Amino acid sequence: MEDTDNLFFPELTLETDDIIMDIAVKKDYSIIEDIDERKKEFIKDLKDFIEEFSQAPESKAFMEYYD
Repeated sequence: MEDTDNLFFPELTLETDDIIMDIAVKKDYSIIEDIDERKKEFIKDLKDFIEEFSQAPESKAFMEYYD
């Protein structure tokens, strides 16, 4: 496993009325030259991340906070 403690990852904060999410982006999107395609790839990866989280046991544990 790669040690990520000393690496720099660009960070992004997404905020809606209900959620604030801080994201560190590990993927290098610079290999996609077209900015619109780069954006599409990032959005696809973000949706995949949310879907993966929704299926993970951590999502249920997180919701148990509200019990």
